[in-house]
Amino acid sequence: MEFETLTVEAKDGVAQLRLDRPAQANALNRTLWSELRTAVDALDADPTVRVVVIAGNGKHFCAGIDLEMLGSLRAGADCAGRAAEALRRTILDLQDVITSVERCRVPVIAAVHGACVGAGMDLATACDLRYSTEDARFVVKEIDMAVVADVGVLQRLPRIVGEGVTRELAYTGRTVSGGEALGLRLVNGVYPDAEALATGVAELAASLAAKPPLALRGTKHAITYARDHTVADALDQVATWNAGTLISADLDEALAAAKERRPAVYRD
Repeated sequence: MEFETLTVEAKDGVAQLRLDRPAQANALNRTLWSELRTAVDALDADPTVRVVVIAGNGKHFCAGIDLEMLGSLRAGADCAGRAAEALRRTILDLQDVITSVERCRVPVIAAVHGACVGAGMDLATACDLRYSTEDARFVVKEIDMAVVADVGVLQRLPRIVGEGVTRELAYTGRTVSGGEALGLRLVNGVYPDAEALATGVAELAASLAAKPPLALRGTKHAITYARDHTVADALDQVATWNAGTLISADLDEALAAAKERRPAVYRD
């Protein structure tokens, strides 16, 4: 896939998706918003992709929404009502871009270095796992821009770090380092520098790509479903999932590999 604002490379079941506006600290302009969803949807549809890693080229992960784009959102029709309706539709569309990461069937890992600000936080919290460098900087910045964060961080961050921490970060807009982020459980692990981060995340992604694909995708779906439903509903969901996928070639291979004491090799 060729993009203007992204680089995408897939190998051995792992797709590396990198934001590619390094001179702008990977700020999300209109093109990047559009291409991000297109790329994630394409990777989701590709049966050879088992894990996706999202990172940023250059010195930063993502500096948030491009300020020129943010300013342009205020432009609208002569009628205030129609302008408001158009803005709402735009916001809903931007929300869907971030949600495309969450609804991707396979695990998505965020590898964060440098700045992870504003919409960068929305993107990171939509990922399944987050790892960072020690000097990474996480900021829910919208309050200082006189904006209510509206594309996912206020909805997803409380499920990760708790409501109290989310309120503090969203109200104050203060910076959280990679080390503090680990203590808050915002990230799953911290590395000393960007090179170590890339190596560590690549090893993790490779290990996940070697897992049974149907079970890995089903586990992601079950956890996300359980987050938004009752325990009873979630138990029913996973029973239905396993009723449809438990008797699979993956199970046959897992059993054969265990019996023969060899690594399992699963089909795409």
